[in-house]
Parts: sequence; C-alpha cells; structure tokens
Amino acid sequence: MDLLTAKLDNETHTLHNVYRRDRFFDNRGHGDLRNVFGQRMTLVSEDFIVGYQVALEEELGEAANDIMYRCGLEWGRKDIAAFAERYQKEFGEKVHEANFGIMLETWWWPLQAAGWGSWRYDLSHRKEGLLYIDLFDSAVAKSVGNIGKVACHYYAGLFAAVFSYLAKHELSAIEIQCYSMGEEFCKFIVGSSKRINAAQFWVEEGARSDEIISRL
Repeated sequence: MDLLTAKLDNETHTLHNVYRRDRFFDNRGHGDLRNVFGQRMTLVSEDFIVGYQVALEEELGEAANDIMYRCGLEWGRKDIAAFAERYQKEFGEKVHEANFGIMLETWWWPLQAAGWGSWRYDLSHRKEGLLYIDLFDSAVAKSVGNIGKVACHYYAGLFAAVFSYLAKHELSAIEIQCYSMGEEFCKFIVGSSKRINAAQFWVEEGARSDEIISRL
C-alpha cells in the first residue's frame, strides 16, 4: 500500500489502497523484488505456471491437487497474519472489529495489484455456514487454458486459511467452477469440511456449479 497523502480541509490524510506499478513493486536488484510492504515477490511467465502445474501432476498424479491446496493454506495463513498486523497499525483497529467489507477489500487489493485477479464474494449464505467467491482472471486458470477441469487449488487453500482466521474456526474450500473448464470465471465455496467434502464428491461426479450449490 502506497501511503500517499493529500491536503484536505487543511489536514493531511492518508490515502489507502492506492497503487501504481512503479510504487507497488520495489526492484532492489540482484533478483530481489519486493512489494510495498517489503514482502518478497516473483514475476513469472504463463509458461512457468503451466510448467509447474504439469510437473507436479506428472510427479504426483492426483495428489498434486492436494499439495497445491496445502501450499495455498500455508500462503493464506501467513498472508492474513501479516495483513492483520498491518491493518491494525494503519487503521487503528483489529480485523475482527473492522467493517467486514472494507477489511476484505483492503486484504485482497494487494493481491489483485500483484496479478492474482479480481474477486467478488457473496456473504448472503453465512447463516447456512457457506461463503461463495467468484474469481476473475485467475493467474493459474488463465495460464493453463481450457483443460476441462478445475485448476485453482492454490486459491482454494488461500480462501480456506483466510476465512478460517476471520471466522475463528477451521473451514475448508473448494473450486466448483473454473475458467479452465471453459467458464467465464472461477467459483469457490468456503464452509465446513463436511459440506466441502460433499461438494468435492459432486465435482468429481461432473455436477455443474449451480447443481452443487442447490444441493448444499
């Protein structure tokens, strides 16, 4: 986040969530690329992403999906912990006390700036214990193209970790619709492990996302 300031009513105010590429990325040379928070970054090509996916699948078979999900979990746990600390310093309140929508968008925006895509979340089913997320321009799915199956296991793990932290109890996540299946965007469900396991079964049976949602 670039802490730009503006003069408003003779007072100096911090502008939040303001990014430009030259301000978001800090190239320190010798392969050391950081974002504005000092976190290590890597710029990779689509060929790299495809090659990484293919190599995992060739070496691990179906277990590759679980490995990618677990990597996403670890990524999410570290990312939300760092964000929570940063958010409290910047806004003067804990993430669990913040306006939920503003806090979520503040968390996601650096990821969008880094190239992970944009999102839309649906909290209207919280009382049912479910959260739906639409992901647009997935870095993974856009790279691998139409392969006829879901590909964004990293994101599923990321969402599971982040919303587990925010809900203060363990949640799981699954992708039920993907750009790599010829869809316009990717869709995820976050919920209890029991319900996500049910969704996993229906995904493997070839059910469409609207069918899975109706069954849940």
